[in-house]
Amino acid sequence: MRETANQFVKAGWDVTVITIARDSWERDSGVDLTLLDQVDPAVKVVELPLAREDLETDIRLYDEARALDPHGWINALRARQRNTFPEPNFGEWKSTLEEAVSRVHRERPADMLLATCVPYVNLAAAWHLWEESRVPYAVDFRDGWSIDVIEGVEAFSRDSEEGRWEEKVLRDALALWVVNDPIAEHYRKRYPAFADRVHVVRNGYDADSAPGRLHAPDPDKGLVFGYLGTVNFTTQHLQTVLNAWRAARQKEPLLANARFELRGHIGAGASRAANRHAEMLKQAEEDGVHFGGPAAKAEVSSIYSRWDAMVLILIGGRFVTSGKVYEYMATGLPIVSAHAVEHDASNVLKGHPLWTGAVGIDEEGLTGSFVKAAHMAVETTAETHSEAMAHADRFTREALMSTAVRDLIEVFSVQRAGKSPAVEGSAP
Repeated sequence: MRETANQFVKAGWDVTVITIARDSWERDSGVDLTLLDQVDPAVKVVELPLAREDLETDIRLYDEARALDPHGWINALRARQRNTFPEPNFGEWKSTLEEAVSRVHRERPADMLLATCVPYVNLAAAWHLWEESRVPYAVDFRDGWSIDVIEGVEAFSRDSEEGRWEEKVLRDALALWVVNDPIAEHYRKRYPAFADRVHVVRNGYDADSAPGRLHAPDPDKGLVFGYLGTVNFTTQHLQTVLNAWRAARQKEPLLANARFELRGHIGAGASRAANRHAEMLKQAEEDGVHFGGPAAKAEVSSIYSRWDAMVLILIGGRFVTSGKVYEYMATGLPIVSAHAVEHDASNVLKGHPLWTGAVGIDEEGLTGSFVKAAHMAVETTAETHSEAMAHADRFTREALMSTAVRDLIEVFSVQRAGKSPAVEGSAP
């Protein structure tokens, strides 16, 4: 999202970003304020006083109903939120978002609106401005709405309330961006009438997050394997990885004194860093496992430079890619895949010379992958490292998003030329 805004500025557009307040992001999963350093100063930011009520942790602010029956209160909240828009947690944000885009448009007429999901209630704001002022819009769906990317099944039918909203909004969108080919295929089949407007815009990685140099491990000091990302996988998934790690350390001399470091957010709201995942990682410390908490974006490159191999732990299957796979490739380090074999990350990694391959979430297979990665770490040549970096270079975020933004502007320009009265007189 940051790179999208920056690329529009580079293309000469005046950009206003409408978002929620920083403390609301903090309440959810935490914030990394170093990311703001890379936002073009020309980007205007409008923060709205919206927050998830269910994530409030100050019990002094609870009313009597919530204090006496927290589960009943949550159920009532979910039902109330869906009365406005069919999305739990965010449905009631609809009117505030609609008012915000209308206000911004009145102050400086907009040529185009780009709605980024999640939450999907952002679609309502795009539709509102289209109905009210015929401002063209595009949808940056990432993982999509009507597809359950984790289970790989339809999330809701076309005749459901969500389905009617999705079809209505997408029908008039200039373009629909999704993160990978399987999701694009889902939408092209679901809505053949506007299949040509569905585009794959991959996440990619920021070049400044990659160490970009040949790494020299020191087995005598102990190899270091690393995971950086949100801990959103199941405890069973984590336990399988930890068991495989323990077995590999016992089996392979190169791993006898190795460490496995994990960095990132665990849980949301009151359960942040205080859940079963955190307990399991604490218990695994005797096996050289260490959890270091969240990492600021500014630290990422230096963190990667201290590691000797990467552990890619992902949920889902063929409809999930994850943004981290691109960044992991760009480290030039060996990569252990702890995810389903039929996963879109496998498609991205195919051909990477330092990938141990996809063996599924299988303890024996992962044990072998850890051993294989250890040997890769100490035996990698400069030539192999160069091949690995060349594989990753195709996915720099700046290159991917500059192309996506350029193409969207071209579509907008063609549409404007054919329907100029709808947007005539507005400034980019």
